[in-house]
Amino acid sequence: MNDLDRHDLVLLAELQRDSRQTVGQLAEAAGLSSTPCWKRVKEMEASGVIRGYTALVDREKVGLALCVLAEVNLTRHNEDDVLRFQQQVLAVPQIVSCYATTGQADYVVKVLVNDIKSYESFLHDVLFRLPGVTHVRSSVVLKEIKSETRLPIAGPASTRSARKRPARRRG
Repeated sequence: MNDLDRHDLVLLAELQRDSRQTVGQLAEAAGLSSTPCWKRVKEMEASGVIRGYTALVDREKVGLALCVLAEVNLTRHNEDDVLRFQQQVLAVPQIVSCYATTGQADYVVKVLVNDIKSYESFLHDVLFRLPGVTHVRSSVVLKEIKSETRLPIAGPASTRSARKRPARRRG
């Protein structure tokens, strides 16, 4: 299901805004009746466009006050070492995102822990022990300016505020 029409885009934007909406609410927003709306959502779930639903949790309120972006380099880049590293990263709950990158770092990982002491322990007990890790450069996040989970889908709901054009001056 790669051909998403405007109804699909509206549904995706609405689900990203609030996935607890009823089918009736989604249908109204997309200009559809309930049954076709429900079918579209189910098709997008089945095709993997919609991967799942989740609750957004305030990390600081659950004790994860420290966010660190760590640049990780591997000793070797052969297929076995890379796969072993990636598989083990998947099993580490403190690593909430991991990106293979170009530039100075092989990977950039986002780590959430309680405090700086916890991060020090995490570095020595987990990160440095991952397969092939040769170097880690850590950047402690001082302030999170934007942390968005919504994708910038090109639908009416996502472009309305982002694309306001200035009024043309006459004369």
